[in-house]
Amino acid sequence: MNGAPSVPPPQRGEVWLVRFTPQAGAEIAKTRPAVVVSVNEIGRLPLRIVVPITEWSPQYDKFPWMVRLDANARNGLTKKSTADAFQVKSVSLSRFDCRIGRLDATDLDEIVQAVALSIGT
Repeated sequence: MNGAPSVPPPQRGEVWLVRFTPQAGAEIAKTRPAVVVSVNEIGRLPLRIVVPITEWSPQYDKFPWMVRLDANARNGLTKKSTADAFQVKSVSLSRFDCRIGRLDATDLDEIVQAVALSIGT
């Protein structure tokens, strides 16, 4: 958030550009969109739980933890993308650059279900 105190903190369902670098091993890297999935009222640390978003590939159709997202003005995505629920992670507020959009409730629910599948609930 680049230290800008006037920017409201990321909220559940919002899509932000998040800096994932440095990473280790096969973790997702670089600055990319991510959707905030943590509940706004939970947590006392300056962190948010996010699911990173990457470019869509037809091979992802066979993976239930990859949720396809079509680009539109509301979500701020510029190309067909996928939320990779297997890469869910908690990140510092200092990694958030700017808000680019918001997902609709259906897309957010699909992503949350994919996270639940990934962690075995």
